[in-house]
Amino acid sequence: MTGLIYKGYTADVEFMADDMLLVGRIGGINDIITFEAASVGDVQTEFRAAVDDYLETCAKFGKSPDKPYSGKVMLRLDPALHAAAAAAARAAGRSLNQFGAEALRRAVA
Repeated sequence: MTGLIYKGYTADVEFMADDMLLVGRIGGINDIITFEAASVGDVQTEFRAAVDDYLETCAKFGKSPDKPYSGKVMLRLDPALHAAAAAAARAAGRSLNQFGAEALRRAVA
């Protein structure tokens, strides 16, 4: 199960049959933050509690919390694709950055 997003943090959840639990882990950061839920209905609540606890603990100890994603993406493209994308962006009246962000938005929707 994926798709949990809260305060910019995301998590993946797995079912652990031996324990009959849903176990989640916040992704995209170096710190290891996990949570458990006994039911699907509790997953979102436990995820949010884990994020809030992480942020509160970081603040308590004066540590900057890991940021999950900076918003910057570096892509390596075939030069011909790069040129074609730049031309398509210009034709659409957008920057290559705007064009790419829009394409990624559509792809993940």
